Amino acid sequence: MFKRIIQILIKELIELRRDKWARFRLVIPPIIQILVFGYAATFEVFGVSTVVLDLDHTQESRELLSRFSDSGRFQVVRIAHNIQEIDDEIDRADAVVAIVVHPGFAELLRKGQTAPLQVIVDGTNSNTALIALGYVNQIAATFSQPFAADLLQRTRAGSTERLVQVSLEQRPWYNPDFNSRWFFVPGLIGTLVLTMTVNLTSFAIVREREVGTLEQIMVTPIRPVEFILGKTLPFFLIGLGEVVLVAGVGTQWFGVPFVGNPLILLLGTSLFLLSTLALGLLISTLCSTQQQAFATNFFVVNPLFILSGFSFPVASMPVVLQWLTYVNPLRYYLVIIRATFLKGVGLAVLWPDMIALGVLGFGLLVASVLRFRKSLD
Repeated sequence: MFKRIIQILIKELIELRRDKWARFRLVIPPIIQILVFGYAATFEVFGVSTVVLDLDHTQESRELLSRFSDSGRFQVVRIAHNIQEIDDEIDRADAVVAIVVHPGFAELLRKGQTAPLQVIVDGTNSNTALIALGYVNQIAATFSQPFAADLLQRTRAGSTERLVQVSLEQRPWYNPDFNSRWFFVPGLIGTLVLTMTVNLTSFAIVREREVGTLEQIMVTPIRPVEFILGKTLPFFLIGLGEVVLVAGVGTQWFGVPFVGNPLILLLGTSLFLLSTLALGLLISTLCSTQQQAFATNFFVVNPLFILSGFSFPVASMPVVLQWLTYVNPLRYYLVIIRATFLKGVGLAVLWPDMIALGVLGFGLLVASVLRFRKSLD
């Protein structure tokens, strides 16, 4: 049995050695993708196009507006003179945020009263709008602190009572600077490996059937389970190499720390590869042509990505979709790879995700063998 599996392994490696384009696709595109996505995928927003309208024309209003442009989060693209100009800028999508300082703003501050600041946001892109509003709140809160302290000092002049305050001390763990790339890059590793391994294996049996070599292989003493295992093993080794390559680029280029146990990550990666390779082989047994396999990949990989929790929290999804995520191997692997990279946790924490990946991988592999046997009949 093992001898026949090794022969199929050697056959696949020889085909890979002869195919220069395949070797290129295994190395260059993943590096380009991790670099591009590593810079593009981020929760942070910079240079939000902003139009400002200052109807107060005081030192306080000018100082407040300058803080927005100096923060780096906002880029003032136009200084409006009336509300109609703001409407035009947002309607043409030239500006995402509009900040309006009404008359009497500085006078209300000096009196210790609430000074309203109007913020108009283009909600077409709700994610950018919400993040921009958060930055606006931070800048406005920082600006108002000296005025609040001055009012408190004047109203409590001559009093000997101590002022009770709540002091907020932030202690972020695992990612002290809230660097979003530390969150995204490990997730990109899992996503790229999923796409690569499913694509490789989904064409494996289909290609053999199209070129006519499948019938020649099956007249030999090899059994279906041996053929499936022989097809899985070389792509498993390739998948491990892809993980090392992409993880190396991600950690060295973007400075993402790895504080966990490499053996824990190796175990989780092996179980994840078993699931993705078995899924690709199952697709390969269901399709008759490479065009069908390509179309099926599109309808399988995209939902796996969306339902993985890579960028959309699973807890925010409808209950039905949350249940579907339990059959998604990428969901469990993202937990494993992020926890090992940033938290350094071990099997005591990750064993439920490991078992889930093992069950999914074994189940998909059995389904692939059974489906392959049926297709031969």
